[in-house]
Amino acid sequence: MRKFWLISNQGSGSTSPDKQAALVARFADHGFEQAGQTDFPDQPLPTPRSLDAAEVDMAVLFAGDGTINAAIGALAGWDGAILILPGGTMNLLAKALHDDLDPLAIIDRAVVDGMRVALPCVEAGDARAYVGLILGPAAAWAHAREAARAGRSRALIRAIGHAWRRTFGKGIRLAGVPGLTARVQAAFVVAEDNGLRIAAVDARDWRAITALGWEWITGDWVKAAAVHEVRSQAMRCTERRPVLGLFDGEPQMVPVGTVIRAGRTGAQFIRTRGDA
Repeated sequence: MRKFWLISNQGSGSTSPDKQAALVARFADHGFEQAGQTDFPDQPLPTPRSLDAAEVDMAVLFAGDGTINAAIGALAGWDGAILILPGGTMNLLAKALHDDLDPLAIIDRAVVDGMRVALPCVEAGDARAYVGLILGPAAAWAHAREAARAGRSRALIRAIGHAWRRTFGKGIRLAGVPGLTARVQAAFVVAEDNGLRIAAVDARDWRAITALGWEWITGDWVKAAAVHEVRSQAMRCTERRPVLGLFDGEPQMVPVGTVIRAGRTGAQFIRTRGDA
């Protein structure tokens, strides 16, 4: 009997115990046995060694993009298959890999005719972004988003004020981005097969800042208005201090001089989409 390990985040509104139980039951219908379960971040993520010791064939990631990012990093180099199910707000990786966003329908297709593929990713030192990387002062809106998710109204007001001041600041300058000479409030970086696609956000007036902040708070940070889009093989921030970056929506500091380039994972991920 084949075995799977479920990685989830119960802090997500889309991963209730009832939904998780339905996933386990559907896998059982297909002859899979559950070898274990991790509730991240309350429990540490499994390692390739621990999954191999449990004879796991498939790691099932039922969570949002941030948890999925952490789990992919923990399982880098593992020989087993990774199935990403929509369990968050945006579910961008699940959308890229599957035609249907019904987790049970995805399981039905994945165990029958799913194929393993590699994913492009943005590499910045040891950090990776599989959906996208956001650099610059506007990334400070992520703190407001987290306060909103936690229902902390006072923290939300403070975070909005801080993000507003940062976004109206001088911005950051990027090297390796053709045609981009001015400082920008944010750069949204996506990895493609042939390099990086960079959307530079320059939001100076209050209406643009308000729209930008709202998209960050509500979680749909990919929709931030881009006014200048280019492609490049590699780039770096030329600031004298580390810069805040959002890797799939999760904040990390990017050290000075870090080269940002496109990379590629191993062929670990199950895709059920009919198109290439």
